[in-house]
Amino acid sequence: MNGDTYTPHSGDPHISVDSYDLSLEYKVSTNRLSGVAVLRGAALATTRTISLDLVGVRATRVRVAGDKNAGFRQTDRKLWITMTDAVPAGAPFEITVTYAGAPRPRRSRWGTIGWEELADGVLVAAQPTGAPTWFPCNDVPGDKATYRISFTTDPGYTVVAGRRIGRSTTRGGKTTWLFERDAPTPTYLATVQIGRYTTEPIDLGPTSGELHYPRALADRVHSDFADLPRMMAVYAESFGPYPLPDYTVVVAADALEIPLEAQGMGIFGANHIDGAHGLERLIAHELAHQWFGNSVGLARWRDIWLNEGFACYAEWIWSERSGGPSAHEKALAHLARLVALPQDLLLSDPGPQLMFDDRVYKRGALTLHAVRLTVGDEAFFAILHEWTRRYRASTAVGSDFVALAEEISGIALGPLFSAWLDELPLPMLPGTRLRRTPARRR
Repeated sequence: MNGDTYTPHSGDPHISVDSYDLSLEYKVSTNRLSGVAVLRGAALATTRTISLDLVGVRATRVRVAGDKNAGFRQTDRKLWITMTDAVPAGAPFEITVTYAGAPRPRRSRWGTIGWEELADGVLVAAQPTGAPTWFPCNDVPGDKATYRISFTTDPGYTVVAGRRIGRSTTRGGKTTWLFERDAPTPTYLATVQIGRYTTEPIDLGPTSGELHYPRALADRVHSDFADLPRMMAVYAESFGPYPLPDYTVVVAADALEIPLEAQGMGIFGANHIDGAHGLERLIAHELAHQWFGNSVGLARWRDIWLNEGFACYAEWIWSERSGGPSAHEKALAHLARLVALPQDLLLSDPGPQLMFDDRVYKRGALTLHAVRLTVGDEAFFAILHEWTRRYRASTAVGSDFVALAEEISGIALGPLFSAWLDELPLPMLPGTRLRRTPARRR
């Protein structure tokens, strides 16, 4: 695994982390976090120094198993750990970091990301580099790990951070919650959500489901998420079995700029729930990420269309399967809009500044629709099923999908993918005739 060119200051290419064990204590009223993080992993190359990403909170103690004399220093973005002797390639390591501070979002070219205080609670929105605002980590998308999180905070708050183990316990005026996430998870999809929430189960068939929401939003939440079981079934039929043991929905009392996905979780603001299914596509989008982005993960950020294009196309599949406009109607409408926009985005490598541009989402979805029109529905959905099966709990790059699509369909799709992924001018869908705008140089 290497560092990511889109986030060159994040991660350490010399290591891979297998597990994070986090013991955290947090005071809501003062935004005070203290924690102990145990990281277990292996060296990918011989190294005497390991760097972990950590931003805004201070490490006070670092221990390396088997090395009593290991030292450390911290800069504004990194925790540097120096061992007495080099760790050979392939050798395991265990590092324990004790740290504390007032966590806050970090500033980035994508806005402020990471740990964020709400009016009465906390939200963590880490994509792409916000995870170090609350725990030391190897913050690159291709390094997936398992998590165990013990979280202690004030009574009266609900904490959501993965699959809950047992009941919360209250002692000495503090409540402790225990969570596990056994599915391999990148750091940007690890999360903690804290609020005064009502918690209730939702029947998602073989998948464990929960809703967490402010009591005042109960009617709107029940209305807007009533179709979630059917949506889950449609996606399982279209993409393959749901890839995780659970799915949790958190609706914050605050308004949020956009909804968010985390591993096994969709997070929404009060402004995303209107009680009239007016924003249902957002619910469809975040659920789809559990297959595309969370189970089949990114090996590198430049292939972000594999996350967002697929989740956007899943919106269109839900629309056609639930009585709305067909995927083809959706595709034609969005193609007409994209044709009128600048042709300066290379989908296979949009660059860090444009990686979350809406054109990545829509052009990515249109790429999939072009494949569907070319190979037919039977082969297209066979491709999606095999994609989610073959790369489940792993990572992939764009060329992996191209190769798989050709393998399953038996059709040479290189020219089609090259036109959509590797060239600036927007191609036309098979059978469509829309006026092109002149291509602009990137």
